[in-house]
Amino acid sequence: MTAAGAGALFIASLLVALMAAYRPLGDYMYRVFTTHRHWRVERAIYRLVGVNPDGEQTWGVYARGVLAFSAVSVLFLYAFQRLQSHLWLSLGLPAVRSDQAWNTAVSFVTNTDWQSYSGESTMGHLVQMAGLTVQNFASAAVGIAVAVALVRGFVRTQTARLGNFWVDLVRICLRILLPVAVVGATVFIAGGMVENLSGGRDVHTVAGTTQHIPGGPVASQEVIKEFGTNGGGFYNANSAHPFENPTSWTNWIEIFLLLAISFALPRVFGRMVGDNRQGLAIAIIMAILALGSVLAVNAAQVAHQGTVPQAVGAATEGTEARFGVPQSATFAAATTLTSTGAVNSSHDSYTPLGGAVLMANMMLGEIAPGGAGSGLYGILILAVITVFVAGLMVGRTPEYLGKKISGREVKFASLYFLTTPTLVLVGTAAAMSLASARASMLNPGPHGLSEVLYAYTSAANNNGSAFAGISADTTWYNTTLAAAMLLGRLLPIVFVLGLAGSLAAQQPIPASVGTLKTHQPLFVGMVVGVVIVLVALTYLPALALGPLAEGL
Repeated sequence: MTAAGAGALFIASLLVALMAAYRPLGDYMYRVFTTHRHWRVERAIYRLVGVNPDGEQTWGVYARGVLAFSAVSVLFLYAFQRLQSHLWLSLGLPAVRSDQAWNTAVSFVTNTDWQSYSGESTMGHLVQMAGLTVQNFASAAVGIAVAVALVRGFVRTQTARLGNFWVDLVRICLRILLPVAVVGATVFIAGGMVENLSGGRDVHTVAGTTQHIPGGPVASQEVIKEFGTNGGGFYNANSAHPFENPTSWTNWIEIFLLLAISFALPRVFGRMVGDNRQGLAIAIIMAILALGSVLAVNAAQVAHQGTVPQAVGAATEGTEARFGVPQSATFAAATTLTSTGAVNSSHDSYTPLGGAVLMANMMLGEIAPGGAGSGLYGILILAVITVFVAGLMVGRTPEYLGKKISGREVKFASLYFLTTPTLVLVGTAAAMSLASARASMLNPGPHGLSEVLYAYTSAANNNGSAFAGISADTTWYNTTLAAAMLLGRLLPIVFVLGLAGSLAAQQPIPASVGTLKTHQPLFVGMVVGVVIVLVALTYLPALALGPLAEGL
């Protein structure tokens, strides 16, 4: 079989698997979110933290719960890193520097998992397990909980209640994330991933030198970093490292895991609003954008012009030889379409147009299918904007799923959409205006700008991948990127919950002959068009100065 044929089969098998998982995984999560029964272990946790599991919260209380949990998590993880040298299994590593510890704490709590450090030489095993991996579970659960709260806003009428954040958080961790993580880690260990508490061993390289390669609890972190769309990696080489991604089939599983929850959540949406066609329409929108991206990245990497790429048939620089271009390009598209940020190849070495597609994936708002939870609430915000535009075009009061989209709802949706571009463009402009920040660019010209633009795009969209040609472990980048991650995660969540509260308080509007059918192809096409137009108008000038200028 040719490389192109193998790549097509790899992509097709992922599509089939995701379609097969859509209904059973979605239905299972629906039952988790709608049951009134509490497990015994869950009740013990509620008693421990002083929560009434049967008491529901307004959107303001729900938001304060998210913010309080995030604040405590950041402070705990920061302190954990600063005290590392005094902890068990520190491997003799010193405390993490203050600015880097702050950046890392914010990064993992916001589901970004941006790493300005080399994992195996910076973090001890206990910090990796009890600090970073725990946040892989918690941050993913927060995103899913917020998405479910927004769906409840569409479902409920004339109420101020959106559920209970603490109940949602515990259930998602115990009933959804943990079981898959246990099974997945077992599969990964069988596939050759490392899972131990060893300090590592010295190995002889093909160059005749000796290199120290640490062991550690890799498989257990790897499965939740993908399934929770977290990203990051135990090793600096991330999923290109053979201890972290041993074979082609583990590579396939990693891509499937990072897409599974986000593609199944529209099924939850459809079940909760009482119309599975609504969920299917959202899933189709995600799939159209995702498939277009995967094909575009593969095409850019295979068809790149140049003497060496033409000689070998593709742009292979920065690509892990075990996986080849199709598997690497598909992984890159999937990880930037979600908020995962894990990599199995160097995005900085991609062709200019291939890199532009990866940036555009994040600039979409990571909605195709997006992060765990954040993808669903992001696409629903864009659906609200779409029906508002459609209502203005025909002179009708905009409505979505029987809820009026008035000025208050549009303000929440607009603030959500404007937050990330503001952080990306202002952050990039500020960095480019400072000589000290420009000094971190290892490449001049358009590619150097692309590295900076990618960094702030990745941070503000809570992705975590990077054009690694930029030296980001500086006080400026550790501080400003942490600010972009924190604001890019928490401000949109507040706006989403505000929108959910506004929708839940409404009296539903009966459908009429003039109501836009939001489960039909017309609506699907309109949302895809709105997504592309909004992103193009917002980011095209910056892209034109960076990857597009380099590519042309």
